Amino acid sequence: MQLAQQRRALILEAVRRDGAVRVADLVERLGVSDMTVRRDLDALAARGSVEKVYGGAVAVSGTRADEPGFDTKSGLQGAAKAAIAEAAAGLVEPGAVVAVSAGTTACAVAARLLEVERLTLVTNSLPVAELVRTAARERGADRVPELLLTGGSPTPSAALVGPLADLVIGSLHVDLLVLGAHGVSERAGLTTPNLAEAQTNRALVAAARRVVVVADHTKWGVVGLSGFAALDRIDRFVTDAGMPEEARTVLAESVGELVVAESGED
Repeated sequence: MQLAQQRRALILEAVRRDGAVRVADLVERLGVSDMTVRRDLDALAARGSVEKVYGGAVAVSGTRADEPGFDTKSGLQGAAKAAIAEAAAGLVEPGAVVAVSAGTTACAVAARLLEVERLTLVTNSLPVAELVRTAARERGADRVPELLLTGGSPTPSAALVGPLADLVIGSLHVDLLVLGAHGVSERAGLTTPNLAEAQTNRALVAAARRVVVVADHTKWGVVGLSGFAALDRIDRFVTDAGMPEEARTVLAESVGELVVAESGED
């Protein structure tokens, strides 16, 4: 059996490598109980090595140049993302042209947009494109949004980025952009660790008449390597009830409208 010190070193290595870990994955990987993993995470969080979130832990807040993968992030903050997605999808009207960025929360919004009639969906997210393609096979192409995939080179977060993506996006005009972010702060605005993804996100923002940001409370205070939008460019910021009061005050004063979505776990 591994000693606590060995387990915690392995957990810390995984967090530094992937940016985030899930309790369920650690239970399977380490061969210990759920309670043991949670005690290890408590110990690491107490000394400032990780930041605990619902269902796991993430790297501590600060400037980051590494990028967690889509699968790693998709298992975190499930209830918060579902509430955010429900609230954000309600802002989309039938017949609109909507761009959806990469990211797990934006993808959760896209899943709900499948029910909106006469929608045209522009995305640089491979998971979003796969959602639409799967729905088209199951329901028929005439019963799902029309899909425009930008093209480009994939990142660890399953975003298509680079000159091709930027060129395609730059030729478009969309009614509304659903935009995710790796980090959000008062000073840096919206940020990501990936320079190419930041540039493609800038192109998405420039193409949009309205920008709706979807980000759960764990993104606040995190600063990625490259910024792509200031807070005052955001028309609506949709987050969950875990967002701290001081952050809500900053956001309410900086963005067009702050929307706090309540989940069943709040």
